[in-house]
Amino acid sequence: MEYIKRGTKAFKNTNLALFAGGFSTFAILWGTQPLLPEIARDFNVSPATSSLSQSSTTIALAISLLIAGSLSDVYGRKSVMTFSLLASSILAICTGFATGFHMLVAGRILQGITLAGLPAVAMAYLGEEIEGKSLGMAMGLYISGNSIGGMSGRIMSGVLTDYFNWHVALMGIGIISLLSSIIFMTLLPRSVHFEPRAFKLKSLAGSLLSQFNVPGLTFLFTIGFLLMGGFVSLYNYIGFELIAPPYSLSQTVVGFIFIVYIVGTFSSTWMGMLADQYGKKRILPLSLVIMLSGVITTLHPNLWVKMIGIAVFTYGFFAGHSIASSWVGRLAVHDKAQASALYLSAYYAGSSVGGTVSGSFYHQFNWAGVVWMIVALSVISIGISFMLGRRDVIRSI
Repeated sequence: MEYIKRGTKAFKNTNLALFAGGFSTFAILWGTQPLLPEIARDFNVSPATSSLSQSSTTIALAISLLIAGSLSDVYGRKSVMTFSLLASSILAICTGFATGFHMLVAGRILQGITLAGLPAVAMAYLGEEIEGKSLGMAMGLYISGNSIGGMSGRIMSGVLTDYFNWHVALMGIGIISLLSSIIFMTLLPRSVHFEPRAFKLKSLAGSLLSQFNVPGLTFLFTIGFLLMGGFVSLYNYIGFELIAPPYSLSQTVVGFIFIVYIVGTFSSTWMGMLADQYGKKRILPLSLVIMLSGVITTLHPNLWVKMIGIAVFTYGFFAGHSIASSWVGRLAVHDKAQASALYLSAYYAGSSVGGTVSGSFYHQFNWAGVVWMIVALSVISIGISFMLGRRDVIRSI
């Protein structure tokens, strides 16, 4: 049974399928983020409370990631990913009909559970089915689908909300995601090298807990938690800042701010190359300092300076996340997929906690409160990154 090779029809179909799957997953996951001001106004809740429509999804995802990969060991890679995409798309359409805030949050929690199937399984599928010489390109295309989906979901929801309302925006994302899911289901080749295994909860729990005994991994999990907590805090509440006077921007313009994600696509590649050349323990702190300088710049009242600050912050975040996540794979001595799942769980848990807590800072101290909270998270991350470089804590990389 041959592996899928670059240049074949199967390789093209695999890439298109996983690009569509990644697009669908992350469009749904982040589609509510630019809508938080509208949701707060529509349901008459505070900014911090409205952020639960986003953070409830990411915390459910963080927990479900630890289980979804093991379920795919039993039921098959393609089956779990297909169910994940179809169920999440249908739920996305249903949330557009939510008439109460609690109903919206409940729907988003269910989405977080179902969304876990693709990110938990896609890389395992690629590793099993794609030949080694073609794996890097396939993995890169899959990740690009993730980032483009997250960016596009935010932009689409902003535009649709401006022209219609947030209900139509969520339904629109759901319909587009459903079409993407059908493309995925139709094009993705069936698993050939997959061998089903029995699900053993006790051995899974023991293996997960043993990851915390590996020197340095707990530091990296903590950095992932803090990084994403700061990142989501900025993007959750920058919309509230920019739709209010003196800026008074439209929902469409605020949605298009997420196009700065393109900066992150460049920084993750460039800074990753520098980390390979000069060492992760040097470039990771540098990335975090860039992130810190960017968020402080957003305190400037000039809109264009503020936008530059957001771009610099985004550059530093994606660089730091890329280096930290790759470092996890280098340090894990067994069950590397589980170590990566733990990092992603901490990453999305940080999104939920930071994104909600920062709402209280925004309520009390406006935008400056959010900024100084992110500064605190960044400074702690920088300190931990220096600890990672100490030879008595972790072996040199």
